[in-house]
Order: sequence, then C-alpha cells, then structure tokens
Amino acid sequence: MAGAVNAGIKDGTGQRLDLGILLSTKTCVAAGVFTTNKVKAAPVLLSRERLKRGAIRAIVMNSGCANACTGKQGLLDASEMTELAGKNMGIKKEEVIIASTGVIGRMLPMERIRAALPKIMFSAAGGHDLARAIMTTDKVPKEVAVKTDYFTIGGILKGAGMIHPDLATMLCFLTTDAAVEPGFLRLALKDAATVSFNMLSIDGDSSTNDTVILMANGVVGGETIRMGSHKAKVFQQALEKVCIYLAREAARDGEGATKLVEVRVSGAISLHDAQVAARTIVSSSLVKTAMYGADPNWGRILAAAGRSGAALEADKTELFMGDTCVAKDGVGVKFNEAAVVEYLKGKEVNIRLNLHLGKAEAMAWGCDMSEEYIKTNTEYTT
Repeated sequence: MAGAVNAGIKDGTGQRLDLGILLSTKTCVAAGVFTTNKVKAAPVLLSRERLKRGAIRAIVMNSGCANACTGKQGLLDASEMTELAGKNMGIKKEEVIIASTGVIGRMLPMERIRAALPKIMFSAAGGHDLARAIMTTDKVPKEVAVKTDYFTIGGILKGAGMIHPDLATMLCFLTTDAAVEPGFLRLALKDAATVSFNMLSIDGDSSTNDTVILMANGVVGGETIRMGSHKAKVFQQALEKVCIYLAREAARDGEGATKLVEVRVSGAISLHDAQVAARTIVSSSLVKTAMYGADPNWGRILAAAGRSGAALEADKTELFMGDTCVAKDGVGVKFNEAAVVEYLKGKEVNIRLNLHLGKAEAMAWGCDMSEEYIKTNTEYTT
C-alpha cells in the first residue's frame, strides 16, 4: 500500500505531492544499494544502517529537499521522520527507512512534515501518487510491474538529472510479493543494478542521495526463493527487466532531453571493457550534443570509446547509427548522410560499436543534451 500528500516542501504552496509512504502489510526482507558519493545525505546514512537488519515495513520519502550536507540536525530530522511515520502506522521506527531528494544544503521543513504525515491515506493504488510525489525535475512519473507465474515485481523511480554511475542518481523503490532468502535478495539487487542503473548516464554527475530499495514480503506464498533454484533465475530475469525499463525511462526523461540514446558495445574482451566503453560513449558531452543536433559525427563516438580505458584496436572497430554502418576498420565509409540525419532526429537513437576483439557486450542508456538542460540547472534553486 502507499499514499502521498502535499506538504509544501517543494514550493511552500502545498499544491504538489511531495511527501509519501510505501507500506507493506507484513514485515519485509529488504535490500538496498546507495550512492558511492563520499558526500552522503542523512537519509542514506540512516537507511543504510537500518537495512543491516534486513527487515522493514515501510519507506517514508520526500522531494523538494535532499536533507544532504545538513550535519547532525539532518540526521535527527531524518530519524524523526521515521518515528512520526512509524507512529502513524502503528509500527516501530526501526522498521521504517527514509529517502529524500531535492536541493542540497537545506534543512527539512519539519513543521510542515509533522503536520502533513498524519494526512497520508493508504490504498493499493497509492503507488501512482507516490511516483509523482518523489518527482523533482522529472516531467513524467516512472512506474512498472512484471508478473510471472510465481510472483510480481513492481517499481517506481525518480530521476532526470545528476545521473551517472555508480549508482545513478535516483530514488527507486522496488517491491515483490515473493518470499526471498535475504542473501540472494541482496545479490539479485546488486546484479540488477549493475546492468541497469549503473549503465545509465544523463549528465555525468552523481548525487548525494541515490537510493534503490527492494522489499520482499512473501504474501504470495510458496517456498522461499534461494540462490541456484529455478525460481531464482526467474526472479533475477524479472527484476532486471523492471530495472532496465526504469533506467531507460529515466534516460528518456532526462533534463532537457529530446531523445533516448542507447549504446551497445559488442566484441569486447571482457564485460568490464564493454561496460566502460558503453558508459563513456553515452556520457560524452560531445556525443550528446551531436545527438541533439542530429549530427552523424561518428568520430566523437570512436574517440569516446578510445579514451574509455577498454581494450580497443581502432582498425578492428565497426560502428553503426541505427542500421547504417558509418565506420569500419577505424575509418569512415560511404553512407547516406541525409538518411542518417533524419534517423537521428527521432525520439530514440541506437548506436552500435563492435570492437571485434572478444565476445563480451553491454548496453548503456543516456540522452542528448540541449539548451534546456542548462536552463533547468541554472534556475534550479531560484
């Protein structure tokens, strides 16, 4: 169940949803992955500690204020939010974790939060409001669910800017009705994040507040899913499907973005090389601006791959924009430039680079960069 209210955190008017709670009907096994930024927000510090127990019932979350770089008072405020939320739900504060997003360096408006938390009404459909409540510069809410023969996995995500591995800048909350062994749950989430959120880059910045939480309450019944079982394989595939969908939607909704850019690197010596090359290409400012201008400047792509650190021999590379080969063996080939320009004007662009050195491959997702990105971020706090 979930619910959200207007607390006036975002703009002080109380006109936008900005405070919500995700609540399970029973105690959950839970796992989380968080920002690797050395500057970590109070909610990250608190939630990371509470997740060591692995058993939670709820997540309280807000947008409009990151509660980052707020010192001891920020930690006290985060703890109070979990206590107030727990009191309203009739559960212990230790069963509640917290996530915040918004402007860094500002204190939470605790008076507004204290007044608004008791007004949250829970419902099975409340996740739709919750997806909107965690938005900041997002243009659209991001939510998805995958149903298998055994269980369902669903998720909501906030993310449009300050997104770059590791971990991509976001709040993401994933739930499943499956019963899952804690060790496998942690590993499954880590592996899913590796192929999804950590392959996502919008602007090359990573945040103080990145939080991805996976809660499993087991209400569907059946045997507990353990590593190595058939259900574990199904669970991993479903979880990755959910996470990749949400990562793609975050890239599509990037600040100032006009198109989703997907980069596939194949023929790499190792998975690491494929991943680092794909991430470097998708996060390159030169590549991103070329995509915005529908400019088939393929040299920028090869240059990005060449500086990525991945093993690469230029005279073995083969590069495609869409279905069109634009370079082979490290040099340009004749192609219909007008047709490629038209392709690059679309809402989704696929770039494929084959290194022809091995069998490993990886995909990364990002977006183009427009004037609107600059406008959004020069006016963010004003």
